[in-house]
Amino acid sequence: MPIFAYKAKTETGRVISGKIESRNQREAITELSHLDLVVFEVKPINAFFNQEISIGAKLKEKDFVVFLRQFSTLMGAGILLLEAVELLAAQTESEILQKALGEIAEDIKGGTPLSDSMGQYPKLFPELLVQMIRSGEVSGRLDDVLDQMSTYYEKQFHLRQKVSSALTYPVVIAVFAIAVTVFMLLAIVPMFAGMYAESGSELPFITRAVMAVSNFIKDFWWVIILLIVVFIIVHKRIKKTEKGSYLIDKIKFKIPVLGKFNQKVALARMTQTLSSLLASSVPILQAVEITSRVVGNKVIEEVLLESRNSLERGESLAAPMSQSWVFPPLVIHMVKVGEQSGALDTMLKKVADIYDQEVNVASDKLQSLIEPILIIFLSVIVGIIILSIVVPMFGMFSLY
Repeated sequence: MPIFAYKAKTETGRVISGKIESRNQREAITELSHLDLVVFEVKPINAFFNQEISIGAKLKEKDFVVFLRQFSTLMGAGILLLEAVELLAAQTESEILQKALGEIAEDIKGGTPLSDSMGQYPKLFPELLVQMIRSGEVSGRLDDVLDQMSTYYEKQFHLRQKVSSALTYPVVIAVFAIAVTVFMLLAIVPMFAGMYAESGSELPFITRAVMAVSNFIKDFWWVIILLIVVFIIVHKRIKKTEKGSYLIDKIKFKIPVLGKFNQKVALARMTQTLSSLLASSVPILQAVEITSRVVGNKVIEEVLLESRNSLERGESLAAPMSQSWVFPPLVIHMVKVGEQSGALDTMLKKVADIYDQEVNVASDKLQSLIEPILIIFLSVIVGIIILSIVVPMFGMFSLY
């Protein structure tokens, strides 16, 4: 929990200073006021030794999805909000979620709205969920909103699992291919290189090339590791910039084979989010802005912000989409129909369902396509290394 330094005046007029542990600056001021102090200044302490140390304090996505579904079920069953939060805090297996829910329960007892209290934990509760709960509190449909959000995050969770499972096997094959190649270059090739050196015969080009690669890896392995580290650091720094992040996200859509798959995943996420917000009566300008922040792709985010500006000018949401290469005709057409019919949330939900199905089909195709490509690649690399070893042998045998 953050620590704040404060200056305040006591009832006797004496100015004092000290430190207080609290969840945020507002609560720190409130706690000090309850001590009959007149607060002058409260500011967070950023010193390293005053930071809270928490090992493994990260909420797993599966725990979050389970929590949200249980919360929705309890509210749908007519359980009071405070009682539901306390029940969830008592039964959750996540320590960080248990602690947060306990503090949220105390806030609710003090009259703080659920959305405001959850908003104090941005690392646990996404902005989209907080905004939706706030709209549910205003409209009196909190149970419906929670049911809708639990369904939404379950779909997002299954979508990520599908993407992960589609890429896991190819990654394993790629790692295995690299490991086998490095082993052969560092362990097998040098054994034969010594034997060929003793024979004094001229080696074919393929053998000399493979031996050169083997010697380079053996002598300059640290250069390879350094280049990988530099690449990771540069990639992270570029991604932190606006233009760099946009470029990386654009490349994700342009990669052969994977590009279309990434595009479908991003469009499925965008349409699911926007349809859920609109179905919960969130104003369209706010819904588009929230979706742009949570979609997770700068290319789509930029188009959505242009669409928001278009709506502010009284123009169409679909107009900027139709001018962008990232939105297929299906999405543009369905958005236009939704705007004209006044059922934009319904149209977007249908698009989301279509892309859910397409992602499922594409992930299966991706696995079936990448698997043979990687196996062929591994076979070619191993075959070249074996040829570099075998070919000189035939030359040596022909001399006898």
